[in-house]
Amino acid sequence: MFGYVVRRIVAGLAVVLVVMVLSFFLFFLGPSRPEYAICGDRNCTPDRLADIRTSLSLDKPVPEQFIEYFTGIATGREIHSGGFVKPCPAPCLGYSFVADEPVTQMIITRIPVTISVALGAMVIFSIVGVTTGAFAAIHRGTIWDKTLVSGSLMLTSFPYYLVALLAAIYLTIQYSIFPRSSYTPLTENPFEWFKGLLLPWVVLGAVYATAYARYTRAAMVEALGEDFVRTARAKGLSVRRVHFRHALRAGLTSVVTILGLDLAGLLTGTVFTEQIFNVQGLGLLALNAVGTGDLPVIMGSVMYASFLLVALNIVVDIVYSFLDPRVRLG
Repeated sequence: MFGYVVRRIVAGLAVVLVVMVLSFFLFFLGPSRPEYAICGDRNCTPDRLADIRTSLSLDKPVPEQFIEYFTGIATGREIHSGGFVKPCPAPCLGYSFVADEPVTQMIITRIPVTISVALGAMVIFSIVGVTTGAFAAIHRGTIWDKTLVSGSLMLTSFPYYLVALLAAIYLTIQYSIFPRSSYTPLTENPFEWFKGLLLPWVVLGAVYATAYARYTRAAMVEALGEDFVRTARAKGLSVRRVHFRHALRAGLTSVVTILGLDLAGLLTGTVFTEQIFNVQGLGLLALNAVGTGDLPVIMGSVMYASFLLVALNIVVDIVYSFLDPRVRLG
């Protein structure tokens, strides 16, 4: 187990490094011109644009910028901008070209927002989705099964942004069933934190739960036909134990894989949720950075997302061994 985890960590770090290198050089191959976003519409003379490029160190050769950036992640560095020297301790992800703030601090500020949205939604769609899927699998072929599957397919057919937008309009503005969405730090006021994120959790959780209901149903129906389930029934085990101790446990193996990837995706930012419900998380931070060509913020977001995806994939592989005894990590 230990050797497997070490190999996965080394391979994961290699993946993160490749992703960051590609992202860095693709930025310079693209049409992005951050100096125009900083300069604005006034006084954007060629001399002014040249001064901005110099202050951002964009006039240096790309390989030199690349070395400075990755050296700063490990050891920290001093950043020269606008005639000032700014300290940037490790892990230094640079200063935002637009906001002129440390990227590391900008990401750290947004992480609690995204984590709150992602984990709250995950609790809803994992519990509701798995429970619904297991219920449909146990009663497969009945009216309950057909109704649940049809309903989940119907909800999934609608684009998520449309569902979220209609929920925000009708459930908060039109009828005030839910309070207006906002983010309050959990440490400041737990009740306001819960109230402000309740609707995003419900909408995001409901949409994702439809998929997890189908995943769970399909996996559990397959498990119910396996030999070990028939053996458990032949031994005289109770129906509940056969269904939940054996069939559901085996079926959850594939569901956990999808859950790990979906959670990683949610933790890297939910752009539509953050935009529609006015929750300023990592998704909007990265989207705005792409629009303005803010390389340090783009690179910081890419590093966070790639690291998170690799880490959660390793965690999922380890969880396999506990859910399914047939899985062995060699």
